[in-house]
Amino acid sequence: MDSKNSTKPKYIGVIGVGSFGAAIANILAAKSPVMVYARKQEVVDEINASHSAQGKKLSENIIASNDPEQLCKSCDVLFFMVPSSGFQNVVRTFSPFLFPYHLIIHGTKGLCLNLKDGETLETVKKIRRSQILTMSEVILQETVAVRVGCLAGPNLSKELAQGQPAATVIASKYNEVILEGQSLLRSEKFQVYGNSDIIGVEISGVLKNIIAIASGALAGLGLGENAKGLLISRGMVEMIHLGNALGGSIKSVMGLAGIGDLVATCNSVHSRNFTVGFRLAKGESLDAILADMDEVAEGINTVRIIKAFLETADLRAPITENLYRVLFEDLEIEDALQFLMKYPFNVDVDFV
Repeated sequence: MDSKNSTKPKYIGVIGVGSFGAAIANILAAKSPVMVYARKQEVVDEINASHSAQGKKLSENIIASNDPEQLCKSCDVLFFMVPSSGFQNVVRTFSPFLFPYHLIIHGTKGLCLNLKDGETLETVKKIRRSQILTMSEVILQETVAVRVGCLAGPNLSKELAQGQPAATVIASKYNEVILEGQSLLRSEKFQVYGNSDIIGVEISGVLKNIIAIASGALAGLGLGENAKGLLISRGMVEMIHLGNALGGSIKSVMGLAGIGDLVATCNSVHSRNFTVGFRLAKGESLDAILADMDEVAEGINTVRIIKAFLETADLRAPITENLYRVLFEDLEIEDALQFLMKYPFNVDVDFV
């Protein structure tokens, strides 16, 4: 992209150096100089001095800064890779320095609530679609950026860091964003597809985390592949109905961001959401699990938001509803499983 501030080659910006952010930064650094943003000065110093971030090895083609203005001046393309719980605040931090020429792609699989001052999920209890923001909608609401995209798919950070073959999808209403993302990320071991249904791709990546928690719970109970196959297939149906209600398309759920990511996270001990379900089934409390985790399991907050959305939608989502009861109302996992086994599903496929 053309430089707006100097004749020097532009950096590609990555905001956030957690496991996924570090993996994406390394992939980008194979082709382009990369500048990463880390809030803590000690992390910035570690990256610049030893090319590592809290134990994660980084390319020598990566430098770090904790100055949002510096990143926005140095980078025309920015990848936001921060948890949804802090996403809106980080975007607001960068907002004064962003311009319409910036191209933004995020990799956050979560939701944000658009509530009035003083309102919380606990006080409103019922949520309408207009009160739920995907991360691209947060960016568009909080900044002057126009060309926005998201990155989603079966992208477990550990495997990406090891250079194992993988694929992702860049979704955007703007073909320029898709082409730029593909150009920057694609390699012999990392395939990048495109999709114009950004809301559908974002929602698919969000909803699969719910099913991944449930899959971890099945594994923790010692159940076999038949039970997992049942959960994944019924989970996909639930994702399709919820995705439609939230503004996405069936095609996106059937793609990499939906079924692709669903299969990966429902079968991986490296998935944080799978790990939460597994440990719950082994008798640990949710509070104890969260206190022990270094990074966020996005599915927990997603369950809370979707449960509140179901209160206003003419829709049933039995896996989500029962998982909510397990997480927040002390329902035993075995009892939730028995309820689901007795749920009156009469038709296998009812969305085509």
